[in-house]
Amino acid sequence: MKAPEPGSLMTNYNCGTAHHSLGEMTYMNNIRTFVLLMLATVLVAQGSSAQVPSKDPSTRLREVLPADVAQRVLARIADARARQLPAAALENRALKFAAKGVDPKDIERSVNEQAQRMEIARVALSSGRGSVPAGDEVEAGAEAMRKGVDGAAVSLLAKSAPRDRSLAVPLFVIGSLTDRGLPSDQALQRVLARLQARASDADLESMPGDLPAQAISGQSNRPAQTGRDFGQSHKPATTGRPATAGPPAGVPGNGGVKSNPGQGHKPPPRS
Repeated sequence: MKAPEPGSLMTNYNCGTAHHSLGEMTYMNNIRTFVLLMLATVLVAQGSSAQVPSKDPSTRLREVLPADVAQRVLARIADARARQLPAAALENRALKFAAKGVDPKDIERSVNEQAQRMEIARVALSSGRGSVPAGDEVEAGAEAMRKGVDGAAVSLLAKSAPRDRSLAVPLFVIGSLTDRGLPSDQALQRVLARLQARASDADLESMPGDLPAQAISGQSNRPAQTGRDFGQSHKPATTGRPATAGPPAGVPGNGGVKSNPGQGHKPPPRS
């Protein structure tokens, strides 16, 4: 094939194609450079924000509590952490109460009591299941005990529940049932029955909402005092008028005969 002569149509086409390809390459290179610059800017911004850490709970507790109370609360939390207890839950508890304006002395007392319950719950769970419980299980056990569940019930749950099941949700549900007025032994048995039936955590969490209908339907599962829990009012045994009460309003006591206030009880005149 004969080579195209200079200035021919084929030569002009090839040159135009070359110039067009060169322009596309330049354009793509510019886009690529722009994208890389944007990515580098984002990475630098993220790195800068990561270098400014937020205040840790200890610092915030020192800010919201008096110095002496903060020192004792932080020492109690450090002791809980050394004992493998969920210390973060204690920190959050103290910060939550401080945000609500609770008296600092009451916050200190609440943290101390909750830490003690955590220790009891941890021992009960360990003895019942024979393994080290997770932090959320210890926290849930302490909350259940705060609502009236004893350590024996926590240990029995750990012993009887399926071993492949976390006890955090079951313990929270037992505490919620007890908080609604159900005796702790009945709450434990109900949750255990659901666990043995392989109920999901969502099914367990619905149990407190079902409690009023179940309690009203049968006296056997109803606690002795449930008026406040289930919206029932305690009425006295006798709702009628007392035997010593006078006649109803508007009804004369003498059958309608007018009395003579000046003569009703005068002795007869002497002759």
